[in-house]
Amino acid sequence: MQPRSFARISRMRLSPPSRPPLASQGLVAWAAPVFAALTFGVAGSAAAQDVIRVGEINSYKAQPAFLDPYRKGWELALEQVNAAGGINGKKLEIISRDDGANPGDAVRVAEELVSREKVDVLAGGFLSHIGLALTDFAKQRKVFFLASEPLTDKIVWQNGNRYTFRLRSSTYMQTAMLVPEAAKANKKRWAIVYPNYEYGQSAAATFKEQLKKLQPDVEFVGEQAPPLGKVDAGAVVQALADLKPDGIFNVLFAADLAKFVREGNTRGLFKDRTVLGLLTGEPEYLDPLKDEAPEGWIVTGYPWYGIDLPDHKAFLEAYRKKFNDYPRLGSIVGYSMVTALAAGLKKAGSTDTEKLITAFEGLEFPSPFGTASFRAIDHQSTMGVFVGRTAVKDGKGVMVDYRYEDGTKFQPPDSVVKTLRPDAP
Repeated sequence: MQPRSFARISRMRLSPPSRPPLASQGLVAWAAPVFAALTFGVAGSAAAQDVIRVGEINSYKAQPAFLDPYRKGWELALEQVNAAGGINGKKLEIISRDDGANPGDAVRVAEELVSREKVDVLAGGFLSHIGLALTDFAKQRKVFFLASEPLTDKIVWQNGNRYTFRLRSSTYMQTAMLVPEAAKANKKRWAIVYPNYEYGQSAAATFKEQLKKLQPDVEFVGEQAPPLGKVDAGAVVQALADLKPDGIFNVLFAADLAKFVREGNTRGLFKDRTVLGLLTGEPEYLDPLKDEAPEGWIVTGYPWYGIDLPDHKAFLEAYRKKFNDYPRLGSIVGYSMVTALAAGLKKAGSTDTEKLITAFEGLEFPSPFGTASFRAIDHQSTMGVFVGRTAVKDGKGVMVDYRYEDGTKFQPPDSVVKTLRPDAP
């Protein structure tokens, strides 16, 4: 399936005109009772007043590896919600726009969606600095915003506001899942490489802070922070090698990661060193490396091929049937973005912003990884992630020895959140 252009508005109207049996729709079995519970009945027409509109904003052109599967994920969930009758008697519609990977453009299209398209809620975001721009927009315009993917902690802490909720595990949470593994390795000298923007800066700072608590004698011997999407892999690898670290914390992703891994393999950077890779185990970034994938890295990721959860098995079957492809982590995030919105809208019984905020604080929602919830204190989801090691099998990179880490266990206590977030209750 070739990526669609999102330079112009793209309307996804996936609402069937009638409500046939769920089995004939090839719907996920676990979702049927959940989505059926989201409706009180559907009017015969799809007039404007019978539609709930979601304005979705993302960097589709700039980050297609993650966001093409993400779009497929929300398309599948949207189809299931509407086939099950919609939400409170209304169909759900997503109006999606590309933000050009630019915070200014993201705010501009958000304003167009709210003012011209009259969307009821906003959702989306991938890059952390764009997520922060949309978080501020939501605060200024008093509109509900579900940040689906941007990972920076500031979205729910320093820059958090009552109008913004975040779906995916934060940099703090995912780093906290890896730090104990770093401490177990008991390596004294660590180097860090990260993309030089909000997400990378946040992850690097969190890693240093958390590892220092577990291993007070650790030394951070240096950092490399290339611009996002413009890594000079040879220079970065050589600079890291010159530091002679015992361990490396890697925060690069997408094309930057591939260049770094290939150059590192060539120059022997990873030999006899402990390497942690934030996001490296996501198939979006691991699969393109094929047999050049790193081996033995400790990573967060998504081993879709071996997850023994009933909810995930049903999701995987429906996804492969619809798209003739396997899901990536983006697929999980896009799908869960819609299931969370559907659950919150149903609970609120309205698209009123204040009622939505009340509904989402403490809201439980379904996902292919099981039920997750939004914390009332900071609006962060408890959705977790898989942690394991990388390996090469049958000529491709995979995760092995993996386990699911529930996000609930990797968030700071309320007392700490209150020092980070000014409006925390």
